[in-house]
Amino acid sequence: MYVKNKFILSLETKEELKKLPVSFGFGLFSEVVFYRSYSRIKPDSSNENWKDVVIRVTEGVFSIRKDYYIKHHLHWDEEYWQSFAKKFAIAMHQLKWLPPGRGLWIMGAEYMYERGSAALYNCAAVDSSDLALAAEWAMDMLMVGAGVGFNTAWDGKAYRPDKKNYKLYEIEDSKEGWVKSVRLLLESYTKNRPFYHFDYSQIRPAGTPLKTFGGVAAGPEPLQKLHRALENTLDDYLDGKIDKTRAIVDIFNHIGVCVVSGNIRRSAQIAIGDPDDETFLNLKNYERYPERKEYGWISNNSVILKNINDFHHIDNLTEHIYQNGEPGILHLENMQKYGRFGQIIEDKAWLSNPCGEIALESYELCNLAEIFISKCDSLEEFLELVAYATFYASTVNLLPTHREETNAIVARNRRTGVSVSGVADAIEKIGFDTLIKWLRKGYEKVRSINTSLALEAGIPPSLKVTAVKPSGTISLLAGTSPGMHYPLAPYSLRRIRVGLHTPLAQLLIQNGMEYEKDIYDPQTAIFAFPLHYNNPRSLQNVTVWEQMMVLTTLQREWADNMVSNTIEFDPKQYRPKDLAKILKIFLPMLKSTTLMPKENAIYPQQPFEAITQEEYEKRVKKIPKIPWNELRHHRAVSQEYCSPKSCSLS
Repeated sequence: MYVKNKFILSLETKEELKKLPVSFGFGLFSEVVFYRSYSRIKPDSSNENWKDVVIRVTEGVFSIRKDYYIKHHLHWDEEYWQSFAKKFAIAMHQLKWLPPGRGLWIMGAEYMYERGSAALYNCAAVDSSDLALAAEWAMDMLMVGAGVGFNTAWDGKAYRPDKKNYKLYEIEDSKEGWVKSVRLLLESYTKNRPFYHFDYSQIRPAGTPLKTFGGVAAGPEPLQKLHRALENTLDDYLDGKIDKTRAIVDIFNHIGVCVVSGNIRRSAQIAIGDPDDETFLNLKNYERYPERKEYGWISNNSVILKNINDFHHIDNLTEHIYQNGEPGILHLENMQKYGRFGQIIEDKAWLSNPCGEIALESYELCNLAEIFISKCDSLEEFLELVAYATFYASTVNLLPTHREETNAIVARNRRTGVSVSGVADAIEKIGFDTLIKWLRKGYEKVRSINTSLALEAGIPPSLKVTAVKPSGTISLLAGTSPGMHYPLAPYSLRRIRVGLHTPLAQLLIQNGMEYEKDIYDPQTAIFAFPLHYNNPRSLQNVTVWEQMMVLTTLQREWADNMVSNTIEFDPKQYRPKDLAKILKIFLPMLKSTTLMPKENAIYPQQPFEAITQEEYEKRVKKIPKIPWNELRHHRAVSQEYCSPKSCSLS
């Protein structure tokens, strides 16, 4: 048991929360996103409502701090923290600030109390020098829901295992059993250790409910397929059919696909390579590597430019970027030298999380929280919300994970990512100059509160404290534009896929919500919701130059970590040489960036479709009211993987 001394909100606060109206930003669409992704099943088989989740999350994060204080014989002022927790919970209930999706799902759940904090973290990264250990750690983190970055540092030393003289390993029906089997297989190639045949008989059959992470078990097949893929990859490497880069990235990509196939909540990866590695640059060139089409989609791919002396690579990189938006670019000197641009903070980080908002050391994790700045009516309100988000992010890392190598780094850096979202909406609402003033004051507040909490707990303040996360699903709850990005259109249809026979889909259908069957999977229902963003401008009329200015401003004024960004360009207007010019102007002031060609293709049942105001108003009238108290037995699921697009738009 990791947490023994639990915090319980007062009955007065709980009763007040129950009386508050719930106002999701995008109405029924936001409600469906919430129940699909974050509502856990209660002991009576009903599903949590929003008030239940707010209470669970609040009690969970305050329990972490209370337990830490009591275990370390520090003073715990119950009256003070009850008062603070009440304001914390009410602001969260109003969707003015939120923990990350990981926090909404697992914070305060028994898994956290019993197994530690790993499942609370969004961001993870690992150096692949020790390939077997790195792959094991990556799979471990992916299976609890963190996104993982990895590089191509393995030295390539491998051995051909003696497959005739094998040992038998019976795989436990657990996350730990799956992860250990992968390490044993890889060590037979990379450390000349025994070769194993695996017994899968203990793994639960397909269709069995997964109580902790939602969904249902996929049975042993995804793991069996992974073992075959890893073995074939390393055999091909030893036979000279693929090079070291292919071997490393293929191994991690196969692991990611297995995690998705195993019905864990998601699998997000970023592969980090060198700008002069032609294999790496062509990993998503499926004409060159057609076999990678089955699994190459699982990771974003970025290159590291060490400093301005590496900028000569940009001309070649933009030839690739122009085709499919990859690779993204990480600027190592700025990652390691600066906090906010111009603010010197020495940092050993040389890796990144998948969506590019946090630079990380190997085996390091980082947790996030965000404030919806566009929903603030004054600087004072913004600063109050900063206090709650900073408390959340600064508290999670008091709770250890189950990995010793990770605990050592987290305890040293205490890295957090307090984020702002709805930035584009705020620019139009309060103006760019006012936004900058708020961000400067907000950063000072984050630093002040983080330092105060650290001193009270007897730990070092966080090395870095702020970021801008992509805020895909979370911004859909609050009803704002995601992260730093402008909405794709002021009025749109957003389609969401739900298993046709799930309790959630059936409740929607029974209450009159129109749907159509997925043309590729008739067992999946597609519901279309009309959305309106409270922003007079959309991405269609925001230039690449303006997007880059917003990014640069956030890196200068707010994020001492990084800013997750997807800068969209029209390939008819911007050629590779134009992209190179833009990067050479802005990259000296940035730590990370991704440029993505706009998609103009129209296809059936696409997730996002621009519509007119008239169409929006017509569809809004048809939206039914759903009796959510009737939802029972629904096992939440979440997005399965991350891409440059889905980082900002899912």
